[in-house]
Amino acid sequence: MPILKFLNQKGNKKQKVILLGSGALSIGQAGEFDYSGSQAVKALQEEGLEVLVINPNIASVQTNSDESKKVFLYPVTPFWVEKIIEQEKPVGIISSFGGQTALNCVIELEKSGVLKKHGVEVLGTPVISLEMSENRDLFAKRMKEIDIPIPQSKAVSTVDEALRVAEEIGYPVITRSAFALGGLGSGLAKDADTLRKLAHSALMSVPQILIEKSLHGWKEIEYEVMRDRQGNCITICNMENFDPMGIHTGDSIVIAPSQTIDNIENNMLRDAAIKIVHSIGVIGECNVQFALNPYKYEYYVIEINARLSRSSALASKATGYPIAYIAAKVVLGFELLEL
Repeated sequence: MPILKFLNQKGNKKQKVILLGSGALSIGQAGEFDYSGSQAVKALQEEGLEVLVINPNIASVQTNSDESKKVFLYPVTPFWVEKIIEQEKPVGIISSFGGQTALNCVIELEKSGVLKKHGVEVLGTPVISLEMSENRDLFAKRMKEIDIPIPQSKAVSTVDEALRVAEEIGYPVITRSAFALGGLGSGLAKDADTLRKLAHSALMSVPQILIEKSLHGWKEIEYEVMRDRQGNCITICNMENFDPMGIHTGDSIVIAPSQTIDNIENNMLRDAAIKIVHSIGVIGECNVQFALNPYKYEYYVIEINARLSRSSALASKATGYPIAYIAAKVVLGFELLEL
């Protein structure tokens, strides 16, 4: 049974929960979150909740009108979400079904004290864990603490810092943006001129980028992982990027299950994925990305997305496992064993 006490409070009156969507839809991104959002709505309604969907995407299933659902076609930003909280007085908010936009929004709402002020509980992965997964510097430090190998890297917040760090690491380097949707601002820099352009462009839209050793040409392997608040954890499947490291996952052909890794590599990466998810404290679904040396048993963890993603939609279709539906039940407090 779910442990969230508000599910059974106040007699038959339905409690309200906000489900953050992906924000504005653009070609090539955000469409996958209609899958995760609509599945989450279904799972939440089954538990007797009134779902408040905040998403301006009118051409999506999750924003269809429904008896126990209210749709707010507003931007997924702290300003508008707070207005809706004041009006509707929800008991909880869920951010892991709306991609990077939703995660950034709930992190800002928590840090500004809005959620505490209105008594709104973040359901699923705690905000402190979301920040650890999104902040490149914090993530790198945590991985070192649990002996998970990461590429030589350093987080920077200015172009000059980026150029200095790149000289220390040695070109070529990869730039990775923190708190960014769809790999925005990430790329391969073989020289200082390229890095200057990439860093300048990225820092126009994000506060921090990571400069890391290039692993161009290594295999990129992903694991879809589900964990409940009791610590039960499963890997749903693994996936292999057809393109090697250096091409953003969202722009790559991805194959499930992996085709070219052996059992030793699979178990090595699977064990690492579970260890990482436990350490971060994810509750619900997440995606862990690895770089795998094609010639020997060597790997690095690249990043973790503590939310549903494009990969999750593919994994769900490829395996038949209803990832988003189960993840929504998990964030309410259900255990994987009973599900």
